[in-house]
Amino acid sequence: MTDRPPLPPFTAETATAKVQAAEDAWNSRDPERVSLAYTEDSVWRNRDTFLTGRAEIVAFLTAKWAREEDYVLRKSLWAFTDDRIAVRFQYEWHDAAGQWWRSYGNENWEFDAHGLMRRREASINDVPITEAERRLTGPRTPGEPEIPLH
Repeated sequence: MTDRPPLPPFTAETATAKVQAAEDAWNSRDPERVSLAYTEDSVWRNRDTFLTGRAEIVAFLTAKWAREEDYVLRKSLWAFTDDRIAVRFQYEWHDAAGQWWRSYGNENWEFDAHGLMRRREASINDVPITEAERRLTGPRTPGEPEIPLH
């Protein structure tokens, strides 16, 4: 099995790096790339959807990014332990009708010894916004400040 650094046990520095790596991967909107961060039998709860395994993750993300157009995400470290990380996040996207949305959420992650995520639980709320209210328009820039909660 190939390691996916940083590996547990996490420190503040390695947990932050793991969160940034996840943000970068999700902003690629490449379901195959994203799925490689998870164990073959990874278990997810995403809102009211329950998934198991990489194939289901790829199918879920493919449908998600077909529906959530111009998706841009920011994640930030909330807390960590040896093999777990909690994050808060926001992402913005628009639907096929052109309505923009800001989605707020929290995730709890659990990792195996190889640095692959074996469990992901996400709670997410969507808030309609106007295009003028957008804050996220592309990948994170160096030194970009933390995103506000509202």
